[in-house]
Amino acid sequence: MFESIEIKSKERNEMIDIMDTIKETVTKSGVRHGIIVVYVPHSTAAITVNKNYDPVVEDDIMHRMSELVPKDGHYQHIEGNSAAHIKASIFGSSVTLIINDGHIELGMFQSVFFCEFDGPRKRKYFIKIIKD
Repeated sequence: MFESIEIKSKERNEMIDIMDTIKETVTKSGVRHGIIVVYVPHSTAAITVNKNYDPVVEDDIMHRMSELVPKDGHYQHIEGNSAAHIKASIFGSSVTLIINDGHIELGMFQSVFFCEFDGPRKRKYFIKIIKD
């Protein structure tokens, strides 16, 4: 099963919890055992797994990333979004998750986040479910 999901970011840099959409897609698929690949086809956005219980964690991550990779650093790329490309490369463009007995296997308080580094804008991400 393959789904293309549209998402709209609201900030230049933000983490958007997409776990509910992923769970709905798994339920709709009827797959009990398999894997899920979540992929973002943009070079200035990313996908990651992290803690969703405390929103301060998301703020800390974004704040530290902005310190490590400043928007106005000395970059050769002339479009003005070099920092976004670098941040997206650090995080990565996909995650793979396990479906076991119809449930997604994640650690306590973990979720999947769409990471925007060049917003706000309309984006998309793909969900591919592969049955055992």
